[in-house]
Amino acid sequence: MRMAAAAATIAACVLVSFAASGNQAPFTTVSAAISGASAPERIASLSPEKQTGGPKPGAGAGGPARGDDSCQWANDNECDDPDIGTGACRLGTDFSDCRRLRAGTEDDSCRWARDGECDEPNFGTGACVQGSDRTDCGNVAWMRNQTDRCATSFNGICEEPGRGNGSCAARSDRTDCHGRERPTLINDHFFGRDDRVRVNGQQTPWRFMGRFTNQQGEACTATLIARDVIVTAAHCIHTDTNSVTGGGTFRPEAGGGEARAVAYIVDPRFDYRRFNTTDEIDGLDWAIIRLDQPLGDRLGFAGVRSITDRGTQAAAAHNLLQAGYSWDTGDTLSANINCHIIQAHTDGTFAHECDTTRGDSGSAFLIRNGQGFDVVGVDSNFRSNPGGPFIYIAVSASSFQPFMADFVAGRSGTRFGSAPAGTGRKSLNKAR
Repeated sequence: MRMAAAAATIAACVLVSFAASGNQAPFTTVSAAISGASAPERIASLSPEKQTGGPKPGAGAGGPARGDDSCQWANDNECDDPDIGTGACRLGTDFSDCRRLRAGTEDDSCRWARDGECDEPNFGTGACVQGSDRTDCGNVAWMRNQTDRCATSFNGICEEPGRGNGSCAARSDRTDCHGRERPTLINDHFFGRDDRVRVNGQQTPWRFMGRFTNQQGEACTATLIARDVIVTAAHCIHTDTNSVTGGGTFRPEAGGGEARAVAYIVDPRFDYRRFNTTDEIDGLDWAIIRLDQPLGDRLGFAGVRSITDRGTQAAAAHNLLQAGYSWDTGDTLSANINCHIIQAHTDGTFAHECDTTRGDSGSAFLIRNGQGFDVVGVDSNFRSNPGGPFIYIAVSASSFQPFMADFVAGRSGTRFGSAPAGTGRKSLNKAR
């Protein structure tokens, strides 16, 4: 989702704010109405190179496995056994990834050990097998396989087995059991503190949001910006071969069934490989998608507005709202309700201080607009920051707002499964 560096102040673009509709009742944070823990799941992470600061070649500790690696997630460097790992595998079927943790014999056998950077999965780069980068990861090892997937996480009460009412599964109520402080040099550093909260998906603006799952099964967050249109990140609809996926589905957080993605528009200059390996085109990482159902008639939708055209100081004055399906918080939204832009860049991006991570890709940053809400950007990636924590990058609405009016009216776009048609009116037939 994010990685930082580049320059920028968004190019001035007059922003049309499409009228928000639906119930505009004030939102509240919630602890969660459902008891118990979210079941472990594995959502494919998008753009792993940018999310982790670039792959380290030949990663992983050597040595032949001497056990059962029959799980489909075996040999991905992360222990997935249910008792000590993520739970994505059956017990005893992820031997190579789990052997050090199970034996209690962590070491520095990874080729990237002792380089001053933790290389374990999730909170590190992911280049080393868990337990093989002991020196670099020692002070953050307590976070290993800890999540906030419990439905009642972020309520201030530890509810893991033997604590509170015990309604959460082991290692699924991290923040309530261990606190909100986070080391600043790990991937999900959250600027030293995890400030995310649970929110009520039936309230605005959270009811505009949902999970977009592309045809390859990769999941991102998306937001309604018209009665049948959502906005997300371009990398969420592209494959490793730089082609657009065959579509996908959008399931709103408020429930009521899902809608199928039928057409899209992206900047014709977007190139997935270039995006995934450089910071040069981060401002093109947006996608607007048409759905086969007007969910916005029932749920309402956000407007769109640029706040970066007048520079960083003006943009930073706005309180941002953001929510997404973070990899570590299960099947419901986790949200930021008072974070800010910290730098507006000239490449159509902005750096922000909102606590986002994998799974939040494509999630919207919103501000209040009277009784409604406007999308001012979508979450994109990290940028590396030598000697400091990763910088979190979003695409400004100034990058995609000029494409909106024609697409919403059906005058532009490409049907999923068709050849890209560009952005002009000649693509009308392909968009419908």
